[in-house]
Amino acid sequence: MLTSVQRLLLIQKVPIFKELRDDFLVRLAATMEELSFPAKHTIVKQGDEGRSLYILASGQVRVHIGDRELVKLKKEDCFGEMAVLDAEPRSASVTTLEPCECLMLTQQQLYEAIEETPGVAVNIIRLLSRRIRELNQQINALESSGQERSLI
Repeated sequence: MLTSVQRLLLIQKVPIFKELRDDFLVRLAATMEELSFPAKHTIVKQGDEGRSLYILASGQVRVHIGDRELVKLKKEDCFGEMAVLDAEPRSASVTTLEPCECLMLTQQQLYEAIEETPGVAVNIIRLLSRRIRELNQQINALESSGQERSLI
């Protein structure tokens, strides 16, 4: 179980919450649910409805489509930001590689946070843009090496 101070220190390091006021972050951290998952547990499944995002407090997860791993995430990384914004089905699955602790932010909590502090939305857009650029670089590298476009 994370203390209030540990929650605050964690979310201060998450890119989508950087540069936001501490008083706002304290209130936000207090509303987030803390969840524990064992190793090899699928937290979110591709195709399922998504209405929450997760912040890794400890452990490591893999983001994957079927057996194809897209990325590994660690403490202070977040996932689920696309589905929490557009309420579309999850675009990938996320499975723990080891026991993990997460903070979960629901869609309603996120919308309230954006209403109070629009900078949260700008930071999410930056995060999504960075991830798209990284995927584009991977696709370009595969195409340059003559491999098939297996990431799409």
